[in-house]
Amino acid sequence: MDVDVASESFLAQLRVERGLAANTIAAYSRDLATLSGFLHTRSITLKTISPENILAFQGYLKSQGLASSSIQRNISTLRSFFKYCQREYSIDDPTLEIAKSKQLRKLPKALTVVEIISLIDGAYEESKPITLRDRALLELLYGTGARVSEIVALDVGDLRFFEQDGIEVETIKLKGKGSKERIVPLGSFAKGAIREYLVRVRPELAAHAKSRSSALFLNTRGARLSRQSAWQFVTNSAVKVGLQGKVSPHVFRHSYATHLLDGGADVRVVQELLGHVSVTTTQIYTLITIDKVRESYSAAHPRARG
Repeated sequence: MDVDVASESFLAQLRVERGLAANTIAAYSRDLATLSGFLHTRSITLKTISPENILAFQGYLKSQGLASSSIQRNISTLRSFFKYCQREYSIDDPTLEIAKSKQLRKLPKALTVVEIISLIDGAYEESKPITLRDRALLELLYGTGARVSEIVALDVGDLRFFEQDGIEVETIKLKGKGSKERIVPLGSFAKGAIREYLVRVRPELAAHAKSRSSALFLNTRGARLSRQSAWQFVTNSAVKVGLQGKVSPHVFRHSYATHLLDGGADVRVVQELLGHVSVTTTQIYTLITIDKVRESYSAAHPRARG
């Protein structure tokens, strides 16, 4: 069995049976392509690959300058891949004898509320009405804790406006990993920014489209905005307000979770809002708030130091 053929079969299984997101599939594909190149240059096949070859592959990744976290992600991909090959092709799993690395869990980087507001405000330029779209997108990222890929996948129909007990309620339907849907409430700032974009900017962008698009966020050609373009809005705004180097693709998501917990939100509620399958994933954010409590205690209590 050729490694490339097995890889395609494995990726198809992830795509069809497990319904993983396109970005996740792309990451698996890149990792397996790296493995394939490594094996082919050394004339190693799936039938002959050994635990020693996997160790050598780890060393190869390190020699390429990959960070420890990236190497561990590659190895995690290999574990899943060879488990699949063992089941489908009766191939011995060469990763079983490789000890799992126990890395320290890194705390997600969260910006302060002031920094987040400056990022959002920095996206808008009064002389450029189209930047109302950029501000609306950033407001939505922070107001929902959604991933960038989830935001650009939104359709206008995913916005829900209704009245309950005399109160106007607005929510948005997000599709997360594994095509799992969740409903998230919108705050007043996100609602206002989206409405302004829908009224003042989107109709003009839609007029440039070759065909009608249901996408919420459009580019200048009237087509769905790409993930890369959306992320560029974030980095451009970061440069404007002096936060370059402090932002990451998940900066709004991490800040959203951290600020909710700081404000007293229950971790189970935050789990639902983020779309985490396990509360364990969400609990890493509680470490940040605990860290803040410890720092405050150490700085303020007369018997905490010395």
